[in-house]
Amino acid sequence: MRTKPVFEPHLALSEITLAAGAEWMIKSPGWCFLLVSSGVAYWLHPRSNHELCAGSALLFSDRAEGVLRASQLGEVSFRFFRVNPDRLTGLVTWGEQQVLERAATQETFATRSFAPGAPVAHAFKVACGRLNGSSLPLRLKLLDLFLQALTEEIWQRQTSPDSMPDARVRLIKLLNETPAAELLELSFGDLVRQVRCTPRHLSRIFRELVGVSFREKQARLRLLRAQELLATSQSKIVEVALESGYQSLSLFNVMFKRRFGLTPAKWRNHTRQRHPTPGLERRLRG
Repeated sequence: MRTKPVFEPHLALSEITLAAGAEWMIKSPGWCFLLVSSGVAYWLHPRSNHELCAGSALLFSDRAEGVLRASQLGEVSFRFFRVNPDRLTGLVTWGEQQVLERAATQETFATRSFAPGAPVAHAFKVACGRLNGSSLPLRLKLLDLFLQALTEEIWQRQTSPDSMPDARVRLIKLLNETPAAELLELSFGDLVRQVRCTPRHLSRIFRELVGVSFREKQARLRLLRAQELLATSQSKIVEVALESGYQSLSLFNVMFKRRFGLTPAKWRNHTRQRHPTPGLERRLRG
């Protein structure tokens, strides 16, 4: 089954206004962090509900079970941004991506609300007032806000390799310490030599730790990198293919279309028509 060619802005501020009583639910990959600009809204969850007044902030993952609803008394406006850990390959390691993936499934981290006086909510409000567009300072600030909202607790829960077999220890160390972008350049043979075990054993422990095979993970990240380049740069298709780790343009076209349902050129045109500028404002009416 083909995946719909949907691509949402990443680390870019957007705005939305809900009419009184209207609901909004984001199911884009990764996380959404929002700040209530005006009005009152409610986060409705099967086990707990939160009132969000102006100045409140809410962080939730795509695994969170909930919906955002505007008060029946009036409309509510938000500023928000998305963070997809898989699109942070140049900044985080594969091990850190796995930590964020696990956190997204845990109720403690999957939904977090912050009162107007909370430091991270205040910092979010200040950032919205001082920084605009999709500049580098803004993207860095938004990423910092996201990490502040999760707190250091999630990093303290990483699996300790001390009592594990040597090959697993070496693989965990490699995943935790090597930027994901660098691992994209490795072949499976390179990984076998670095972990120092048989290919079969490496395949097994990699799948146990990451959830998919090495080749599947690498292909997924290469195509996500290609998406990012197609959406945010003027690079030619062949340059995007090479930058994403594909030596063959024809193979890149086949793999991209198989994953997203469109050729890279058509996908780029579709995406730029859908998001002509970062921070596209939308208005939903109930």
